[in-house]
Parts: sequence; structure tokens; C-alpha cells
Amino acid sequence: MAEDIILASGSASRAKMLRDAGVDILVERPRVDEEAVKASLRMEGAPPRAQVDALAEVKALSVSRMRRGLVIGADQMLALGDRVFDKPANRAEAAAQLRALSGQTHQLLNAAVVARDGVAIWRQITVPTLKMRVLSDAFVDSYLDAVGEDAFTSVGAYKLEGLGGQLFEDVSGDFFSVLGLPLLPLLAFLRAQGALAR
Repeated sequence: MAEDIILASGSASRAKMLRDAGVDILVERPRVDEEAVKASLRMEGAPPRAQVDALAEVKALSVSRMRRGLVIGADQMLALGDRVFDKPANRAEAAAQLRALSGQTHQLLNAAVVARDGVAIWRQITVPTLKMRVLSDAFVDSYLDAVGEDAFTSVGAYKLEGLGGQLFEDVSGDFFSVLGLPLLPLLAFLRAQGALAR
């Protein structure tokens, strides 16, 4: 009998991505204070790549210590040079992020970690690069009017699979990672574990 596959996340987009790919998942929110973990990592001077990896791992381990199966933890972080962006808390923060990213090239760092029995057994980090076109203030306002509170659910205040596609000139790297999960390597690992059909 195949092991349960558990997504340690409250992310509706990650759950949808896995289910759309035919993965039968259970969802369990991790009991982790992400802001405290981030603050600690940043105080230690951890680079964004280490931060995103540590956050994905702590989520996977949190659930894996309570539930049997293959537990997937994931995290995404936006880096513009040395500056790291978190999800905007409100419209003013979303507008400020979009204005900062306008005309710039940034990276979306993604980490996925799979744990079993409280031990991390697989990890993948991907770093797609996105070039945002120059945005007028009027466009930023009309975009935020159109997407509403969806702007607060992802770093950079955009979802590439929706109206956020209009913000960009170029995207290089794994498309699924831009959406929040390095899906293809994860599916390959799950197949290798016998959790998915070969």
C-alpha cells in the first residue's frame, strides 16, 4: 500500500498544482511560527537561499513528526539583489513592492523538502529569474484594483498564472517553481519512492 502524501502547507495554489498533476494529497498546516523562524535566520545573516530551504524543512518536519507518510514542505522567497520580499500585508505594501520591482530583474527562490518519520529525505531548490516591465503608477493602481486581496497571497503581489502575467517582459527557469513548487523533480522523487505510479 502506497504511503500517504501530505502537503505541509496552507497554500491553495500548491495543493491545486499537486492535485491537478494527479497526486492524491492530504493537507496539514504545519505548526510553525514562520515569521519567528525568518526573523531568526535573518538576524543570523542567512542568505535567502538558506532561509527558503530552512523554512521548507521546518514545515515538513513539523508535520512529519505527527503524521506517517511522505510530508512535503515548501517555501518561496523573492530576492531583488540583497533585498528580500515577503508577502505584502496590505495594498500599500503591494503597491510599494510592485514599484520596487518595476523595470527590474528579480529571483524567486523556491525550496521543497520531503520528510518521513521526522527526517528530511529529499530537497530541491530552484531559482527562476523574472524581468518585470516598467509599470506606470496608473497601471499599478488598476492592477491592484483588479486582483484585490489576491495581491496579498504571494510575494511580489503577483501570480504569473493570472493577471500577473501582464507585469513581465521575460521569465527564465522552471515555470512550476514560479507558481510555488518545483513540481517535476518532486513528482520524479515520489515515483522513485513508489508513492506514484511509474
